[in-house]
Amino acid sequence: MPDSAGPSRALTSAAVAVLAEPDPAAKVAAARAMAAHWRSGDIRDVAEAAPPDRPARPERPKLLAPREMPRRGRAQTLAGRVAMLHALAHIELNAIDLACDLLARFAGQFPAAFIDDWVTVAEEEAVHFSLLAERLAALGAAYGDLPAHDGLWQAATETAGDALDRLAIVPLVLEARGLDVTPAIITSLHQAGDADSAAVLTRIFDDEIGHVATGRRWFDWLCRARGLEPVRAWHELVRRHFKAGLKRPFNAAARARAGLDAGFYEPLAGS
Repeated sequence: MPDSAGPSRALTSAAVAVLAEPDPAAKVAAARAMAAHWRSGDIRDVAEAAPPDRPARPERPKLLAPREMPRRGRAQTLAGRVAMLHALAHIELNAIDLACDLLARFAGQFPAAFIDDWVTVAEEEAVHFSLLAERLAALGAAYGDLPAHDGLWQAATETAGDALDRLAIVPLVLEARGLDVTPAIITSLHQAGDADSAAVLTRIFDDEIGHVATGRRWFDWLCRARGLEPVRAWHELVRRHFKAGLKRPFNAAARARAGLDAGFYEPLAGS
């Protein structure tokens, strides 16, 4: 396979190449190559790029509307654990593309440190997908064996026009929600005797705290650049783009580690 993130390409072109790659393993490889070339200096330019409206996807899994998704079984059963890990792998595959879409659309509006951060996020999401794919294989399954949620790109579509909107919703709502729910999943895996899967989710959880922190840092940076007060701006954008409101319970300790104090998110709970 040619190296789609090779030295002759701009950073944004490399990010678009990740988005255009349908094969999950090749997508992972392209994201990791993009990160390596950016850090080595082989990729120096940012340039402009036109990301696709939706990232390329393999023929499997079959993508279903949220209401059509079958209910997952309990983690105490093999089938339940496979379904859980499959759903998480699908989330991580989308997370690779979300990081690359952010870079492709908006990198030119930020300093190089922004690219450093989000290239790292894309690379870590690629590692997460690979770890989950390996766990599925160890359990006799593979990504694509089960249907998957087709609504995960909706937030990207909703926020494609403005970097501030994207940072407000993807890291600071969706990824922050992962900090709330993942510890209970880890506990259920330990209770099921699946320490290996629990270890993978623990690694992902720790990395995601950093991703939320990265989102908060650059959201605040862009607010300052535009003369906006970050908390007020975030509340307005969440009410505009995430009308369901934020759900309790919150993992206050993990959110605090990511730079989100209760005054940031509690006013939107259930609103």
